Amino acid sequence: MRHVRTVLGDIRPDELGVCDAHDHLFLRSPRLPGQELDDVAAARAELTAFRSAGGAAVAQWTPYGMGRRAAELPALSRATGVRIICATGLHQAAHYGPEVLDGLSGGRLAELFVTELTEGVGTTGVRAGLIKVAGGFHGLDAHARRTMTAAAEAHHATGAPIAVHLEAGTGALDVLDLLCGESGVPGERVILGHLNRFPDTVVHREAAAAGCWLAFDGPSRAHHANDWRMPEAVRALAEAGFGDRLLLGGDTVTAGARSVDGGPGMPYLLRRVRQRLAAELGTELVERILGEHPGRAFGADWK
Repeated sequence: MRHVRTVLGDIRPDELGVCDAHDHLFLRSPRLPGQELDDVAAARAELTAFRSAGGAAVAQWTPYGMGRRAAELPALSRATGVRIICATGLHQAAHYGPEVLDGLSGGRLAELFVTELTEGVGTTGVRAGLIKVAGGFHGLDAHARRTMTAAAEAHHATGAPIAVHLEAGTGALDVLDLLCGESGVPGERVILGHLNRFPDTVVHREAAAAGCWLAFDGPSRAHHANDWRMPEAVRALAEAGFGDRLLLGGDTVTAGARSVDGGPGMPYLLRRVRQRLAAELGTELVERILGEHPGRAFGADWK
């Protein structure tokens, strides 16, 4: 029987509830100096606002070495009533200093992922519930290939789902060639993020046909035209018979983007995106995308 691994323990997929399938409570990167998500009080306020908007769960895609603050997550979940899924994994090399990457050479990367999924993150006892990796712009560099190969090994060892950051929404088919083709990961265990940033409906359909989950996540400051194309791209997938492969998320990556700091934040997904997509797809499908699909996508037969 499949279970979703949250920071408070494993639950049935149907217990997850309305879920922001891709977001961040904490995040730190040298690529975003001065914009860190590193405030526990703000994270709690954001979760409370999300809960007030009707949210029940959040998948935090912040991976290893990017300030995910796993030790804080259980208390935040208990205090706000929002279930939280924590990530292991590794982002693009540009998000790390050499001292981090040099310490994860050879087979240590897959070993790290497996340990964080099965035993816990460091000494926190908090087990990750997904593996986050990242592609490059229209391709995969050596770092991405090494990271994804390690993620595939960890998936085969644990059953964990793999969530993929697609740079500007590109490179989806290269990712699938590596993960599902060369590495034998079932398509239904792969979640492709940021497809709203590259609304190529042909690529979207190919990825959905492979069984993957397609995540449309977050209003963007850099891809304004694609924001208004997103409902059309989602509708095209539904009309092609792939409405059951869709996920929605907020992807808050900077302090200024939090709702409690004046940005759209997590509540925007339920306050605005939900209604906009209901006009395009109908309420019934949108409610399944928010309330049923995440449990299926993040649920695993844990080994």
